[in-house]
Amino acid sequence: MDKIRWGILATGKIAHKFAQGLQLLPGAVIQAIGSRSAESAKNFADTYRIPNIHTSYESLAADPEVDVIYVATPHPGHKEHSLLCLENGKHVLCEKPFAVNAREAQIMVAKAREKNLFLMEAMWTRFMPANVELRKILQDQVIGEVRMLTADFGFASQFDALSRIYNPDLAGGALLDVGIYPISFAYMVFGQEPVHLSSTASICSTGVDDQSAYLFGYANGALARLSSSVATETSREAVIHGAKGFIRVPLFWKASEIYLQVEGKEGVTYKFPYPGTGLQFQAKEVMDCIREGKTESTIMPLDETLRIMHCLDRIRAQWGMKYPME
Repeated sequence: MDKIRWGILATGKIAHKFAQGLQLLPGAVIQAIGSRSAESAKNFADTYRIPNIHTSYESLAADPEVDVIYVATPHPGHKEHSLLCLENGKHVLCEKPFAVNAREAQIMVAKAREKNLFLMEAMWTRFMPANVELRKILQDQVIGEVRMLTADFGFASQFDALSRIYNPDLAGGALLDVGIYPISFAYMVFGQEPVHLSSTASICSTGVDDQSAYLFGYANGALARLSSSVATETSREAVIHGAKGFIRVPLFWKASEIYLQVEGKEGVTYKFPYPGTGLQFQAKEVMDCIREGKTESTIMPLDETLRIMHCLDRIRAQWGMKYPME
């Protein structure tokens, strides 16, 4: 398959970033766009020169000229829209967080496996060239055994009770919106489940967390100190401390450099510049897997997505925080 034909489901901000990434990827064809708004679909199609325009998600999912669909709707739509695409025989890349909770995620994974179709959570952080190199450094134990990780992702947003960020009906809050980044990063770094998990949150007037923190403890004594916020600007970096040094990853979720400090040696900065939005790297993984006949990625496997979703559920359970759709 020289060309992989993409459909994009929804036309929000992240859909635009994904389309911009696809434009830089050899072999990627943006074949179709689907929106419930005819005007939005046409504007999106005009911007990226997309031939097939659909004014319903059902029509997009049924398009015979589409191989794989990127689901870009808000969190509560991920399960419904991914299942719609899978039922119509389409491979799926679903925006993070994969679902609202682990129960939904399990249904999605079961359907993909039943249909023998590719499915992956769009955790684009894992596919950035800097983080690919980071995994090699950790695997080679350049800094020795990893003992501690600190990572945060926070930004200051204006409070709007109806916005995607703060609205419980849209599964808002810091945890699912940006907390997923440091948590998934911790799973990548340690490659194992925490045996201890404790957390705390600031719950705002709409009933969702505007900032929260998470402490993971591992069987070997290692720790991860993580936090997220939609109300506070933070450094948004990750620091991995090992027995023989440390690694600093500025803006780790879209990393373009790594600073490596090994005991007894001068620190070194490795730079990994990339064009565009960076979302093209996860799309390349999807395309490579489809060409190879794989139904999931070894870098972002479905079982790991399920483990992370269970972790998010455990964290919210500690706060007693449920969404209306649950």
